[in-house]
Amino acid sequence: MKVKDAMSRSVRAVAPNAKIAEVASLMCLYRFHGLPVVDEENRLIGVIAEKDVLHCLFPKLEDLMSEGMHHVDLDREMARYSDILDLPAEELMTRNPISVGPEMHLLRAATEMVRHNFRRIPVTEEGRLVGMLSLGDVHKSIFHANVRGMLKAA
Repeated sequence: MKVKDAMSRSVRAVAPNAKIAEVASLMCLYRFHGLPVVDEENRLIGVIAEKDVLHCLFPKLEDLMSEGMHHVDLDREMARYSDILDLPAEELMTRNPISVGPEMHLLRAATEMVRHNFRRIPVTEEGRLVGMLSLGDVHKSIFHANVRGMLKAA
């Protein structure tokens, strides 16, 4: 079974100049944990995940060293969220993301996902985004293939 047999072809992506406010809205509204970032030719240039957005709010190491963890005003750090909403996605995204191809064996793709601790991975063909594959997609496809096999044998 190949990635193309399990992947989702309906993929929401954002442009590199999309504001974090738009990205965060999509994440919160549709429960996306991350979004591919594509250029005008649909080439995958990055991925922006919730952790990339939230990372900006974490206290800086220098602050922790000078003030100590118990003296850092975490509420003040959270209030800085509004400061990042106008930033473009390209400023916070992970560049040159790992992707898989549609012709790759499904378990090889799942192995890559587990190895990198990903729950989903972009699917690209010649650098262009053609789909997304999640661990749930992998599990569902393997489950259905095995259930069909059991039903045929019965």
